[in-house]
Amino acid sequence: MNSSANKTIAWYDLGHAPYKPTWELQERLQKKLIDEKIQARTQPDIPRSPDYLLFVEHPHVYTLGKSGDAKHLLASDADLDNTNATFVKIDRGGDITYHGPGQIVGYPIIDLDRHFTDIHKYLRYLEEIIIRVCADFELEATRIEKLTGVWVNGKKVCAMGIKCSRWVTMHGFALNVNTQLEYFGQIVPCGITNRGVTSLKELTGNEVDTDFVKQRIIKHFSDLFEVDFLALDALPVPFAPKESILAEK
Repeated sequence: MNSSANKTIAWYDLGHAPYKPTWELQERLQKKLIDEKIQARTQPDIPRSPDYLLFVEHPHVYTLGKSGDAKHLLASDADLDNTNATFVKIDRGGDITYHGPGQIVGYPIIDLDRHFTDIHKYLRYLEEIIIRVCADFELEATRIEKLTGVWVNGKKVCAMGIKCSRWVTMHGFALNVNTQLEYFGQIVPCGITNRGVTSLKELTGNEVDTDFVKQRIIKHFSDLFEVDFLALDALPVPFAPKESILAEK
């Protein structure tokens, strides 16, 4: 793909997958886009891959960004064992957050050279996508000045943290849909002490269809970035089969 790749995002749903293999998958996709971009400087007619969006639900895991404070993990090793959770230090921005079943995690691997080279604008676009998803459920979601993410009634419904290399992004957003919110009690979420967290389930009073939410994310992503979405049947880089992933839990 050349010019068409600029207007296409290929999406793939990983289902349930552990954190570290998914992190490595993001790195492979990011490297693929970077390598192709560098090669295209001298060979402008080479085929180019589209941008990517991965969906995934992780098993219980706490991730700490490179600028985060490890003291914001309140759980001991024994607490983590008792709640079947793990802790991982990672290379995105932001502080500590939780991922787990019932939460939709989205990892856009996007070459911003194809869109706009502005990290702050990119984060505002991601926030706007989630704000529009909340509106689909007749929920008024907002931003809070100087805080990244999306909030409803003063509680965070979606956390965000990214990494960008040569204008190609990775990591992304974590939207609480049917999330077990008690797991946030083992951390200071995003390092913020005076605000809580919520979920679409808590806000609506009903279990929410995660497939419907993913489709609304794709719709609003497409509208904002003015791109077409293509569902992938298979990933273009190596990744462990789902059966092996589930066995690792």
